[in-house]
Amino acid sequence: MRWSRPGQGLVEPLNFIAVAEECGLILPIGRWVMATACADAMRWQGAGQAICVAVNLSAVRFRDPDLAGSVAKALAHSGLSAGLLEIEFTESAAGTIASLKALRASGIQLAMDDFGTGYSSLSYLKRRPLTMIKIDRSFILGLPDDHKSCATVNAILAMTKSLGLKVKAEGVERLGQAMLLRDMGCDQLQGYYFSKPVPAAEIPELLTRSWSWPEIPHVLYQDEAD
Repeated sequence: MRWSRPGQGLVEPLNFIAVAEECGLILPIGRWVMATACADAMRWQGAGQAICVAVNLSAVRFRDPDLAGSVAKALAHSGLSAGLLEIEFTESAAGTIASLKALRASGIQLAMDDFGTGYSSLSYLKRRPLTMIKIDRSFILGLPDDHKSCATVNAILAMTKSLGLKVKAEGVERLGQAMLLRDMGCDQLQGYYFSKPVPAAEIPELLTRSWSWPEIPHVLYQDEAD
């Protein structure tokens, strides 16, 4: 999500999302992002690339009693299968267990973002119908050389795998990080090593790329609307 502000160029989400949440604009913005991401993913599927698209949800969106219905409308309007939509949220924005269960019951994937920066416990993870956790980039920055970072990531992988969850590492910027995470058993990788954020129109070209090193895990490409 980028705001094209006249005279100032592109404004990063960090600089306007909080204001949008305070004034209530995050609700229409969130609905637009969801509809756009689903439509983009359906268009890529029609071109032969059936990939899962991940959309971040604000904590404010989880206060909407019709959240599940709103997401269902976006899927129905676009024609995208629920299994190809992943909703990402932070621990503080996790909402009620009931709202998460309603989303998961429809087949939507659920991922906890920025894992490791809050106070999540095994009990917390066990009670929520998650399919994925995303290791925060702060734990990836020191790889592959920092021993403590390696130990922390290994511990997160062991814990989450024991619960039957998949793991995605964000903030992967170097080949050495990617290869180590692959060898550790990380399911998905995300970061500038593969691509910086790009407009949706440039995603199809990214999907034609390949990497020469063996057994690369599934790579997540993010739409600009994400």
